[in-house]
Amino acid sequence: MTTSTSASSRVPLSILDLSPISEGSDAATALKNSVDLAQHAELWGYSRYWLAEHHFVAVASSSPTVVVGQIAAATSTIRVGSAAVQVGQRTAVSVVEEWGILDAFHPGRLDLGLGRSGQRRSEAQKAGSAPSPTAPDRRREVIAGVIVPAPFDLSVLLKASRLAAMAEVLTQPGAQPPDFTDQVADIEALIAGTYRTPSGVELHASPGENAGLELWIFGTSKGQSAQVAGSRGLPFVANYHVTPATTLEAVQAYREAFVPSATLAEPHVVVSADVVVADDDATAKELASSFPQWVYSIRSGHGAIAYPDPATVAPLSDEQFALVADRVETQFVGGPETVVARLEALQKLTAADGLVITSVTHRHEDRLRSHELLAKAWGL
Repeated sequence: MTTSTSASSRVPLSILDLSPISEGSDAATALKNSVDLAQHAELWGYSRYWLAEHHFVAVASSSPTVVVGQIAAATSTIRVGSAAVQVGQRTAVSVVEEWGILDAFHPGRLDLGLGRSGQRRSEAQKAGSAPSPTAPDRRREVIAGVIVPAPFDLSVLLKASRLAAMAEVLTQPGAQPPDFTDQVADIEALIAGTYRTPSGVELHASPGENAGLELWIFGTSKGQSAQVAGSRGLPFVANYHVTPATTLEAVQAYREAFVPSATLAEPHVVVSADVVVADDDATAKELASSFPQWVYSIRSGHGAIAYPDPATVAPLSDEQFALVADRVETQFVGGPETVVARLEALQKLTAADGLVITSVTHRHEDRLRSHELLAKAWGL
């Protein structure tokens, strides 16, 4: 296979798994499929296996901490982690203690990814009926072979009544999510053994203190997540698969904010991509043909539905498709050479130190095949 970059010089590939529930299946099957994929991923040479956190939708990874423990127990060498624990819905000490337990069982293999989605929802709900900010007036571009679509305005979705209900039940009554910057600082202090309460009381997390965890920050824009990751010298994951319009500015903001730390001497960026690989382009396009309907269920405020069967899914209207067009055109779909070329372009444009792949298909065997083909084509 001839590609523009030699396999030996390519960056590492990792996997981001949602534990998706397929139409006609159930959560137990989805979780077993995740374990199976992780075991195969280890054999195929993927570097990391990360679990996402989602609630009240048709994915089974509602608690990445629990699933990470199962995945780590079922594997032996691949790093396992969260992508990401939503810290706006829990305390810093609960995160550190839980992951301290995991580290005790699986020392030196865990990536504690942190995200602020819970805080973002709270901020949007506080805004109430205030006018929604408009998305930046920027047109779709293709830069060095990478599609950078026009921005999608998430503010209306964040204020949806369903998300308000979720925020209400995911936190204790009357609780206010702490500032993300403060929570990340508290988590680092608890792990380092330097934590003090605001009143000056010294507290030590056991387990958790001195745990061999790698902290990662996940973000979608140039906002607080990128700033926190950079200013604290932590590695940053830019979510091209969620908000492809703002990935470049997120990476730039992180690098500009970066301050060397005991963790990193220089910035370290991983970029995500949504991928479906099959033996040829036509087969891959057929496997991915129900992706628009799945994304529409998310973007319309309903929440992710069970992943539809391409053979039976109803087509979207033009109006519905317009809501998901940016996600559809930035999904990397095709045979191995097609997808490798697009991933190489994304990596070069962002100067990413690694890529993390998320791949969802209706059938588990197709998802396995997608990751296997990509691993071989990438030269893992």
